[in-house]
Amino acid sequence: MTLADQIGNTLNIDATPIRIISLVPSQTELLYDLGLENTIVGLTKFCVHPVHLKGDKQIVGGTKQINLEKIKALKPDIILCNKEENTQDIVSACQTICPVHVSDIVTIVDCLDLIKQYGQLFNKRDNAKKICETIATNLKEFQIFIKDKASLKAAYFIWKDPWMVASNGTFINHLLQLNKFENIYANLDRYPEVDIKAMQLEGDPEVILLSSEPYPFKEAHALEVSSASNNAKVIFVDGEYFSWYGSRLLKAFDYFKKLRDRL
Repeated sequence: MTLADQIGNTLNIDATPIRIISLVPSQTELLYDLGLENTIVGLTKFCVHPVHLKGDKQIVGGTKQINLEKIKALKPDIILCNKEENTQDIVSACQTICPVHVSDIVTIVDCLDLIKQYGQLFNKRDNAKKICETIATNLKEFQIFIKDKASLKAAYFIWKDPWMVASNGTFINHLLQLNKFENIYANLDRYPEVDIKAMQLEGDPEVILLSSEPYPFKEAHALEVSSASNNAKVIFVDGEYFSWYGSRLLKAFDYFKKLRDRL
């Protein structure tokens, strides 16, 4: 099988991979939902869904740092990476061991494409098709739900010291747009540092979203960022629903409905 991954690398696969290492938490979850639990031999310490996998599989490091010797010892048939989650050095090192598939996710279309690629790559086409069809149905229902909701100016924070936000060119920003949140930092790229003291001048959000990951925001942080706004509503949100792609989208739209109903 010859397959191009989402950054254009060509993979030549002689047989269906049966020993998989995933270096991306959301992709580990997708493998499980595709029915591939028994083929996963290695994962990261951040692969927390489903929770039992960390106890059953070999942990080979994180998403930015890996133990290459542990990976070699597992004799994988393929390693799954992501352009944003993993560094180019990690991808290059893994390519010396076996084929490496790299995903690149910015939109839901990219997510569906990845699910279909995994379906083909791991001979789980029927399961992949069912997941994609359910996501597409849920998306249409959500689009009907959100149609008459008011657009709200928003800021989505992912880090403190320095304050950092999700901006243009990210999957988070794509989902913010889907939820009719107008990202006040959409003129910036990726995950920039921002000065909250200038927030009112830079867009004056009506809603401030504090993500549950990667930074553990607390009430004190909510008070601090709120005081820098002009009476914005501050909400703690589950970052997994805004940043995890793949099969996490099966649950995301119900979460988004509940979130919008709170506003």
